[in-house]
Amino acid sequence: MEAMILERCAPIEAEPLRRRILPDPEPGPGEIRVRVKACGVCRTDLHVVEGELPPLDHPVIPGHQVVGEVDALGPQVRRFRGGERVGIAWLRHTCGQCVHCTEGRENLCEQALFTGYHAPGGYATHVVVAEDFAYPIPQALDDAEATPLLCAGIIGYRSLKRCLCGPQPRPYPKDRPTLALYGFGSSAHIVIQIARHWGYDVYAVSRTPRHQQLALELGARWAGPSAQEMPVQPNHAIIFAPAGHLVATALEHLQKGGTLALAGIYMSQIPALDYEKHLFYEKNIHSVTANTRQDARELLEIAGAIPIRPEVHTYALEEANQVLRDLKEDKIRGTAVLVP
Repeated sequence: MEAMILERCAPIEAEPLRRRILPDPEPGPGEIRVRVKACGVCRTDLHVVEGELPPLDHPVIPGHQVVGEVDALGPQVRRFRGGERVGIAWLRHTCGQCVHCTEGRENLCEQALFTGYHAPGGYATHVVVAEDFAYPIPQALDDAEATPLLCAGIIGYRSLKRCLCGPQPRPYPKDRPTLALYGFGSSAHIVIQIARHWGYDVYAVSRTPRHQQLALELGARWAGPSAQEMPVQPNHAIIFAPAGHLVATALEHLQKGGTLALAGIYMSQIPALDYEKHLFYEKNIHSVTANTRQDARELLEIAGAIPIRPEVHTYALEEANQVLRDLKEDKIRGTAVLVP
């Protein structure tokens, strides 16, 4: 198989991913092999490549938003057959026995393993995964469109739940609940479609004019570079940008009793908060850690029903270094997708 391999973490400007030809992986018991049709590019991939997640002691094939076709079955596989279209997400293993797993919070499992980090991911032509951690893909979406749902979409959906958003009764009330999104990349451009479907007015804060424009095209009531210019105090907010200083900003502009979700897997240092200014009046902060398989199943069902229409831009697999650099420099509108 062909793959883009990270042998040592380095700034993406150094182009640390190298193209390699490797033997095709063989699925073990309960595993399927997937021929990759498309793999979404995620900011977490950048954190892995640049060492902002703890570097591992082995080479890594990044990529955890994988859509492809089952082309080999290991022993004891029951759920899938050859030729079926499936998706592979970030979460790829949990113990199934700890208190977190048994209480429906497997995303907190101490033995959790992740695709494109602990095990080879989708920056390749083939990838192997346990069938219990693969998902059927809605027919309403093509391969490239489906990729961002498998991380950006799932994490965005969990972030909506963590900031206490949910479907509003119809007909929607005149004064709809409000949601602010800080950072408008791949995840936010999916979240806004769910939130509007649920009956929320959405406001987007982004430094980048092209991202502001995309937010408005997707139905945001307002989009601008600064929360100080936002015309409302939202009931709910999500921070997608990995910028710790935004925590104080988002809390300061949140309504009394509002809830802020922190969606990133990595965030820069959060400055000191003032209790009365940022936290008093029962304002809440909820972090987001990975996802459960139930999150994925629910999100994919919603995505097919709306249907969600991600904006995607495709690139060749060997362009992975350049695409990640473009992501770092906020040059990508919507989601970048690598196609072998």
